[in-house]
Amino acid sequence: MDAIFVGIDVSKDRLDVHVRPTAEAFAVSRDGKGLEELVNRLVTLIPSLVAVEATGGFETIVAAAIAGAKLPLAVVNPAQVREFAKAIGKRAKTDPIDAAVIAHFAEAVKPEPRAVPDEAATLFAELVTRRRQIIEMIVAERHREKRVLNTRVRKSLARLIASLEKELHEIDGDIDTMVRGSPVWRAKEDLLASVPGIGKTLARTFLAELPELGQLDRRSIASLAGLAPYTRQSGRWRGKSMISGGRTAVRSAAFMGALTAISHNPVLKAFYRHLIASGKPKMVALIAVARKLLTILNAILRDQRPWQIA
Repeated sequence: MDAIFVGIDVSKDRLDVHVRPTAEAFAVSRDGKGLEELVNRLVTLIPSLVAVEATGGFETIVAAAIAGAKLPLAVVNPAQVREFAKAIGKRAKTDPIDAAVIAHFAEAVKPEPRAVPDEAATLFAELVTRRRQIIEMIVAERHREKRVLNTRVRKSLARLIASLEKELHEIDGDIDTMVRGSPVWRAKEDLLASVPGIGKTLARTFLAELPELGQLDRRSIASLAGLAPYTRQSGRWRGKSMISGGRTAVRSAAFMGALTAISHNPVLKAFYRHLIASGKPKMVALIAVARKLLTILNAILRDQRPWQIA
């Protein structure tokens, strides 16, 4: 059986794909649905190499999806592909021809496959951070809007809020494309979101801000989130246990999850009520729930098993 080589030409909104030596060609959209379709089709082909041309960042999400499916991937230099195109007499500039040239380049040159660049995970984390920043700006501007009396200033605030909301929609789309387009991240998100109290937004925050989740023991994970208790002590004097440090975004996400869980998660709801009945202050009990929630999420990713009540 002939070795299969796939070339993918990436643009802002679509991916053109060409397969050698069968000459099969197709296109998908560059979003979560399109990437899922792409990966499913590539997996059935069992390619020797999938080559994606670097196109100023548009290829990052595509590379993450392909590498996440454990397919051999090479992100190729566009200058090399152009020189190769000239050498074989392919000078026309249309997307389908480019995809065919990239596939031909992969077959002839056989660039070394490599793992998805770390920049994919970095981009994901930066997008999640940017989303949080935009939400904070929207909340701040809405507070200002309530206090302002001048009509002109209110209109200015309304325009800025509308612009920020539009940007938030764009960021949400990019994050959704990255997560749903990557089999690995999609599987992790689904596992985390199986826990009552953890929605899509919180799951993605944990994926971006706490990539160690599922890889460390529960004490280390709690420490990274700033939820590991410590006791102030000097000589014979012992103070109250406290939490401090850690990753603020993770700790905030854990608290948000805990607040929802004490109402909707039967296990954590019972745990919270037990602590309150034992005389624990509400904040202390909530911290304990947040810590237990993080322990549950860590175990779920470690064992690759969704939430279930024992």
